[in-house]
Amino acid sequence: MSTRPLSIRLAAVLLAAVAALAAVAPPATPARAEDATATLGPQELMETVSKQLFEALDSNRAAIKKDSEKAFPLVDTILLPHFDTDYAAQLVLAQNWRSATPEQQKRFVAALYRALLKTYGGAIADFTADRLKLLPFRGDPAATQATVRTLVTRSSGASVPVDYRMRKTEAGWKAFDVIIEGISYVKNYRTDLGAEVSQKGLDAVIARLEHDGLNVQIAGDKSAATSGKH
Repeated sequence: MSTRPLSIRLAAVLLAAVAALAAVAPPATPARAEDATATLGPQELMETVSKQLFEALDSNRAAIKKDSEKAFPLVDTILLPHFDTDYAAQLVLAQNWRSATPEQQKRFVAALYRALLKTYGGAIADFTADRLKLLPFRGDPAATQATVRTLVTRSSGASVPVDYRMRKTEAGWKAFDVIIEGISYVKNYRTDLGAEVSQKGLDAVIARLEHDGLNVQIAGDKSAATSGKH
């Protein structure tokens, strides 16, 4: 299955997923704010981050609709700190991650994040709090991995199940995968990018992603994204 059709579900994906593959500059959120969420459980963390995102969107919605790039710093500073970026990238590249050099790994995760933001960032402006419903938590509080279940209402009125897979880290709970209508975006990208790596090589895939995300700017990185270096 191609990654392209996922764009029809992007309002849901952007709540969490586009930031999940990033290994970019340190988040610009204040350290105290991040520390305050370190002790939260997975369900409470999702509720807190969602509230912060919607408040930021409400304050910036008009500007984002005029310029989709205005959404990039919101994703970067509000969502990114709560995702296990390295782990998600490793899952996507699978065996190719193990054979990649540290520089290739760094470039891959940064380039993929920027490419996703450039392609889908503007859709976040249409996402509102009344379109997200967190379902009751069913996990084991003592477990090291959990799934936070939500329902997202599309503009058509249809409800879409969106599950966030999370794991406990030293910095608190962080998400690493999003499952939309039963489709894991990590597995989806792993299949497509794995095939592309096999055909063209990892460097070519990284170069293509870097080109796709050209000139995308994120918090803490004011230069054009002509490479994945920071």
